[in-house]
Amino acid sequence: MTLFPFTLTENELTWDTSDWESAWDSGDNKEEEVEEVTTVQSAPWLQDCVVSLSPCSDLLVLAHDQKAAFLSAKWRSVDSGREEMTLAVSWTGTLSNDEGSSTGRPDWTCVVVGFTSGYVRFYTENGVLLLAQLLHEDPVLRLKCRTYEIPRHPGVTEQHEELSILYPAALVTIDGFSLFQSLRACRNQVARAAAAGSDVIQPPPLAYKKWGLQDMETIVDHSSVGIMTLCVFDQMRNASILGGFNASVKGSPPAMCQYVTVGGGPYTGFYYAVEGSSQPLLSHVALAVASKLTSALFSAASGWLGWHKNKNEEEAVQKHKPKVEPATPLGIRFGLPDSRRHGESICLSPCNTLAGVTDDFGRVTLLDLARGICIRMWKGYRDAQLGWLQVPEERGDREFSPSSALPRRHALFLVIYAPRRGILEVWAMQQGPRVGAFTVGKHCRLLYAGYRLMGVNSVTSQGWQLHTQQVCLLDPITGVLRTVNIPFHLALSDKKSERAKDIHLFKRLTTLLRNDSGSEAKSVLLDIKHPAIKKQALESLLSNKNPPVSCLTNITCSLYDTLKQQGLRFCVSSAGNFMFWGCLSGKSPLHKVCDTLQQAGIGPQQLLSLLLSVWLQREKEVLQKPEETVRNLHTLLIALSNMKGAVEESWDPQSVSPWWQQVRSICIQSHNAAAALLAALVAHHAVKACITSRADSKSEWEAVSLELEQWVVCVRQLEDVLVLQTLLLVPPPQGAAGGAAAQCSIKTLLEGGTGGIADSVSKWVFRQNLAPERLKEILQKKEDKEEDDKLKQKAGDGLKEQEGKSQEDTDTDRTAVCQRFPHSLSPDLLFAHCCWEYVVQWNKDPEEGQHLCWAVEHLRLVSSPHIQLGICTMMWSTFIVKRLSAAAYLMEKVTAYVKDMCSCVQDVGMGDKAMTSFLGCCVQLLQILMEADSAVEEVSAPELSVEEVWCGAEGPASIAELALEQRGVHYPLVQHHCLLASLLHAAMTFSLKVKPLSLFDSKGKNAFFRDLTTIQLMPSGDMDPGLVSLRQEFLLRVLTSWVQAIDDFSSSAPVTSSAPLPSCGPKADWWPSLCLELGSLLQVNPDILRRHIVCELYNQGLDLRAEEVMLEVEDKDVLGSQLLVLTGQRLSYSLLHSQSQTQAAMELLARLPPTLCTWLKAMDPSELRCPLVPLTQTSRLVGRLIEILPENHAQYSLALHLLEAVEALTTED
Repeated sequence: MTLFPFTLTENELTWDTSDWESAWDSGDNKEEEVEEVTTVQSAPWLQDCVVSLSPCSDLLVLAHDQKAAFLSAKWRSVDSGREEMTLAVSWTGTLSNDEGSSTGRPDWTCVVVGFTSGYVRFYTENGVLLLAQLLHEDPVLRLKCRTYEIPRHPGVTEQHEELSILYPAALVTIDGFSLFQSLRACRNQVARAAAAGSDVIQPPPLAYKKWGLQDMETIVDHSSVGIMTLCVFDQMRNASILGGFNASVKGSPPAMCQYVTVGGGPYTGFYYAVEGSSQPLLSHVALAVASKLTSALFSAASGWLGWHKNKNEEEAVQKHKPKVEPATPLGIRFGLPDSRRHGESICLSPCNTLAGVTDDFGRVTLLDLARGICIRMWKGYRDAQLGWLQVPEERGDREFSPSSALPRRHALFLVIYAPRRGILEVWAMQQGPRVGAFTVGKHCRLLYAGYRLMGVNSVTSQGWQLHTQQVCLLDPITGVLRTVNIPFHLALSDKKSERAKDIHLFKRLTTLLRNDSGSEAKSVLLDIKHPAIKKQALESLLSNKNPPVSCLTNITCSLYDTLKQQGLRFCVSSAGNFMFWGCLSGKSPLHKVCDTLQQAGIGPQQLLSLLLSVWLQREKEVLQKPEETVRNLHTLLIALSNMKGAVEESWDPQSVSPWWQQVRSICIQSHNAAAALLAALVAHHAVKACITSRADSKSEWEAVSLELEQWVVCVRQLEDVLVLQTLLLVPPPQGAAGGAAAQCSIKTLLEGGTGGIADSVSKWVFRQNLAPERLKEILQKKEDKEEDDKLKQKAGDGLKEQEGKSQEDTDTDRTAVCQRFPHSLSPDLLFAHCCWEYVVQWNKDPEEGQHLCWAVEHLRLVSSPHIQLGICTMMWSTFIVKRLSAAAYLMEKVTAYVKDMCSCVQDVGMGDKAMTSFLGCCVQLLQILMEADSAVEEVSAPELSVEEVWCGAEGPASIAELALEQRGVHYPLVQHHCLLASLLHAAMTFSLKVKPLSLFDSKGKNAFFRDLTTIQLMPSGDMDPGLVSLRQEFLLRVLTSWVQAIDDFSSSAPVTSSAPLPSCGPKADWWPSLCLELGSLLQVNPDILRRHIVCELYNQGLDLRAEEVMLEVEDKDVLGSQLLVLTGQRLSYSLLHSQSQTQAAMELLARLPPTLCTWLKAMDPSELRCPLVPLTQTSRLVGRLIEILPENHAQYSLALHLLEAVEALTTED
């Protein structure tokens, strides 16, 4: 397969405006009837390929027959020195089908390929197989993806991410969150296996649903519209139509997933799947083993990767073919019948309300999906290809509106490419005119992904709208890939639109400048009303070389007077660049420009504002040549200061100068800290020179003034801001939460209050995904470095720093910010703000349980119990108590264990896994609160302070200050809630059915979810025996589940005492001690719990762990009786129920005493979870029985007989 690079040019398609301009003026909109002309030219090979473009337009996939090629976007330099974007071949390989689609992420791209065998395989951009799934045994027809969209209006349902796979008679939908987690786990596993050859870790299963689409003859394409909820009227109408006159109507309309299909019989079908009508299926991910991964990587590196297998491998695959789950029947709700027309494709709009459908009659039909009707039709578009563009209104359009609360509008356009006619058209929706038409090739491909980046949410989705959802046109003849961009104003239907008029004026201005008609250009420029177009016109005027300088001066002054009368302030950057950038960069003579500015009659204050605006906006260019630009800035600043009306002649150096205060104000408000610092240093030097020249030259005393003191403070603040901004601009690692870096300036930090600096750093910590322990190490290194610096200074150590940065040097650089802000970024203050930032982010997306866990860890690292107590109470009342009460009442009312995702999400706002993590964090939070409350009386409250130069901060109080203002808590009430949270956490961890509130009496129930600072009536005295029995039963079930969890290794050896248990999860080693602690609080005898643990461990075959717990049991007689039965069960299994009975065992059974033989036959070994225990362990257990049972015990003789039988059986073996 011969492939060539596809050039992605920056030239957009030129607009053929003749049609829409004439229609705009005359009001007529006539559709052209163009006859189809068949070409004799042979179609390029690209017409036979399946082509897919990633949503970021950085990966193009071509597939044909059994081969595929991946083309990645790269920059390259051409002969003219200009750089252009190209798509070059990054991987090629052999496939066994021709269906491809792709989903993307900013750091890597996953390619999804469907096969005729029914398999769906996922590959990296380098052709490495991530996972393969057989979901249905039919050829894959279409792959489509739906990703997260930010709701533009309140009340709009957020759509879940989803990958839908269409088969001839079935539709499979894979949950996007499950898919994203599996792909990320597989990609990490592939990276680890390729680097170190580690073993394969089974990734999480895929959650999917399979629908059997009925009542439609042929289906060729589909669209998954998403979740929708009917209004009450539509619900009652549907119930009456489907159920008749006596149909019952539910109280609330059910949520439904809408699927629209095209094909034949009917032409278009509408399917509705009610949420909860089908449980998600779990498909275990089929990963390639590590041994085969090496050969796959080697083949990919060599340029070709084959999926063909030899005969033996094919037979092996057939033997191990995964089980295919049956589809859930889904009947069609209604359709659009047309016996002669057969649909070919459907394209869903970004807003999920419209869809374009093409058919074999050369028509394009526009569907209203909410009403299920056809609202528009175009004819004469055979083999049409469709795409959508949703264009937001420019931000400048409404920023001068008197109503600042106006929402940002969006315009929707349908792009139609007719290959038979070689034309690309753009139509405004829904009944709008054709706004653009281009003549293009007849063999192009219209590429429209229809989705964005997968794995994002409402927080991480900010900022990617401009980089995804593009409509591109690929021309195989020229190899050019063009993007289609549509101005928003083309959707405006007003014939007298000022925006359209201004565009005509701008075009006229361009023509006048080309013909050297500068006199007319002035009037045209002043007639333009729209600010953005006026700015564009001014920039075009100033960059044109034809008009003379006098003409430009005249136009600029007239425009300035006009803007001054209107009270508008824009075009500043254009005028400033025109006047000053040449001087700052050294391309224009400074003195000549200064003289010209003095003669222009513009006030020095306006010129100063323009100069500093250019300086700050061009920070990157300034830093490339700092010495030259700083010297030129100093010259210009002095020249402006000497102009009449700048610095007052009567200015007293002991007072503040308005002129220099203007410079300070601009630097204080700037977010470009580096350029602002240079400007402040230049201004400080100029002020000092000015004051020195005004002072008495005969005086030997150095002049000291309030002006200089303010400049010293400003320079110090800018130095701090620069260091802070350098840290905040450090890009987050790949896979982190991301988000835009916070812009900081002196003004924003002062307005942020005493906690503004710590708040900015805490947001950076969240973006960096920095673990709490890692942050603690960085702060510890800062303290150690300060001590080392003091020691080196005393010892006179003159060691030089080594060049190059190691990891330690990088960590030292991170501590520079903490050294600049020793008070504002003290450890307690920083940990407090990080805790609050993580809990706020968790509240936005409760499914991210790691955020809440790290919030609690940050809180644990706070050393002051006063701050800990206050933050705990604020977190509890603001974020925790409502969700904890919802979880408790949900578990109280359900009849089975809470594994129903819908119930968890609806009531608590999170799934079952996230709820388990949430309850564990609740327990830790309340434990920290109890510890802090106990330690508050022992230490005094800390005194919070800020740096001297930042004492002028005005704004909200810091989190630590708010924490210190909180009231104390009632310790028994906190302990009461901690007890409930522990019970809920245990029930969710071990999947136990329990009604948690039923384990408490009326006083205990009434005390729940009250304000922790109030004193409530708590349970006291002896509890009802029936209630204690329920509590004991639940704790025993928890201990049983824990024992089963630590031995949950079906294919490995049993866990022994030498194998350490994890510190979290159901296998954590602290569950027995927690149950004992809960038992003491719930009035349950702890010795009963200990005996139960011992018996369960022996029952599981974990004898060594049981012996460790046995030492703590107090009532050894009862334990001995329990273990005697367990020993009898083991021996009964070995002698009577084992399938491998030996002759020696049968002879031993005949020699046993009759009483022992009868007793063994009465035992039931089926109660043992691990009956296959070595005889040595059973012999050791009988020895323990002899030790703990007294000789006068009724069963002591039976134990001796057991010992003899076990020893004899061991000897025979």
